[in-house]
Amino acid sequence: MLDPRDMSRDRDVDGRDLNYEGRQRSDDPRDALLNDLDLPLGREREVVLDRERVYELNGDESRTLATVGAFRVVPERDLAGHRHDSPEWDETLAHLQEQGLVQTVALGDHEQGLTLTDRGLDLLEANRGAGSDEDGQAFHAGVGKARELHHDSHLFAAYRLTEARLRDQHDGGAKVRRVVLEADLKREYQSFLQDHNCDRSDSDGRPDRDQDEIREWARQHDLPFFDDQVHFPDFRVEYEVEGRERHEDVELITPHYRGAHAASRAASGFRCFRIGGVGGGRGGSRHPRLAEELLA
Repeated sequence: MLDPRDMSRDRDVDGRDLNYEGRQRSDDPRDALLNDLDLPLGREREVVLDRERVYELNGDESRTLATVGAFRVVPERDLAGHRHDSPEWDETLAHLQEQGLVQTVALGDHEQGLTLTDRGLDLLEANRGAGSDEDGQAFHAGVGKARELHHDSHLFAAYRLTEARLRDQHDGGAKVRRVVLEADLKREYQSFLQDHNCDRSDSDGRPDRDQDEIREWARQHDLPFFDDQVHFPDFRVEYEVEGRERHEDVELITPHYRGAHAASRAASGFRCFRIGGVGGGRGGSRHPRLAEELLA
């Protein structure tokens, strides 16, 4: 099983170590993505059912499926950690592929990522715990927009840095409840826009919300509203500290962000990470997929 102590030490841009050493196994940053799932967490494989299908999973394979499903596409290197190209990781990957739960997708530069198959998504949905509700962790199969594949493949690395920093800030007391992708936030927004058109035979399909209603929706969801529109982060991390619900919105900045687009990102108030920054792997090696935080 991939233990957080085996993951790379990453250095934030202000020089602080994001140090996974000494954490309990249950503090694996991927564990929060399993909050709503009833799946094996131990080293040994156990039988997992999805209607008429029977699978076998161990804890690392459960964490891999939940992580890939939560972020849609995750680089294999980020999932494998120091085990990349090792027999241990090769066995994990082969086992998930043989069961038809994941598939690979080319990311460029001889790297590949993992996405859930429909069977993988069905398995996660079939094994939601009894206490799971509509506000639980959402999972996705396949990739999103092809042109955003490179961008989206960095989301998990940004989450990992964010989760570690939240723990540091709150002395380990921050507990991530779920991660909400931009697509899921926008889906909720579209539902709000179209609510008045539901079950109306005379509807032309166009939303009839005015600017005041949209501004109020944005306020209720703690999203910025300016330039006559709601602005959405790449993902939102919802977490709890001492029983109080909080969240942090995260945006990834690519080299293509210029002019008004870059300015709107800066004005959003989101915590931003730049793709392709330096990372502090073991021995000071560079980690090519870690995002570097931008300081205002």
